[in-house]
Amino acid sequence: MTDPEVRPDSVGEPSSAADPEKERLRLARRVARLELTLRQVEDIRDTNARLLDRLRLDLDAERMHSLELLLNVLPRRIVDRLSAGEHPIADRHEVVAVVIGDLVGFTSIAARLPAAELIDRLGTLFAAFDAAADRCGVEKIKSVGDAYLAVAGLAPRDGDDAASAARAAADLAFAMLGAVAEFGAPWRLRIGLAVGPVAAGVIGTRRFAYDVWGDTVNLASRLEQTSEPGRIHVSEDVATLLGPEFITEPRGVVWLKGMGDVPTWFLLGRRSDPELHGSAGTAASASVPAGETPVSSA
Repeated sequence: MTDPEVRPDSVGEPSSAADPEKERLRLARRVARLELTLRQVEDIRDTNARLLDRLRLDLDAERMHSLELLLNVLPRRIVDRLSAGEHPIADRHEVVAVVIGDLVGFTSIAARLPAAELIDRLGTLFAAFDAAADRCGVEKIKSVGDAYLAVAGLAPRDGDDAASAARAAADLAFAMLGAVAEFGAPWRLRIGLAVGPVAAGVIGTRRFAYDVWGDTVNLASRLEQTSEPGRIHVSEDVATLLGPEFITEPRGVVWLKGMGDVPTWFLLGRRSDPELHGSAGTAASASVPAGETPVSSA
């Protein structure tokens, strides 16, 4: 008897289950596609990592370049304060020493020399001033045309005082005279040196400039204007501060524009080094040549 639950036409029908070989091939293709996708993702990741590293290197190089540019116009401590987000930067310094040097007869020198030679010589001279300022621990503030301004005592170390600032400024002043003397005629320099309080700070938002202001700066400028070629003209305070270590020569009372009659001195050199530039003999030989109008404070 035939089992009623079994249909005769179903006997010998192929199984509806998937073919194991086809399933294996399908899975192999899927795995291959996934592996290819994974390799592509890894390649993209590696490419992005290399690109990121290159961008980081470029960014670091740009930061260093920007820092170098800033350090050419601003003291390091001011750059650090700007980098920390401090703004505005404005400080009061009660005792600093201001040095101002100006080339004598620069207009006539500029008229005679080719522009390239003039710029080259001026650049060489100011580079020597900068190097001397670094050696003496004095901060260059700026150069304007043929004038050079530097200040000692803006970042005093422990134990520094007014005399320390004055000594550093005097050392720079003599180094500046020495640098100009090496150039020979017709290059000559007048220098004014004063001590006292100043205001200092950063001006500008796109092009920063660090500068100093106050009566002490004005006094140093007037002393420079009324100095003599090859000599360092100083105020009474400077002469008093430097007297124990330096030789000074009273000049007498000099009328300074905006300040009236002021007693002044010439700084001649360190007592331990009488041959230093600025000695009486050197100063005499650097007097104003015949036919040239002496500089006035006007």
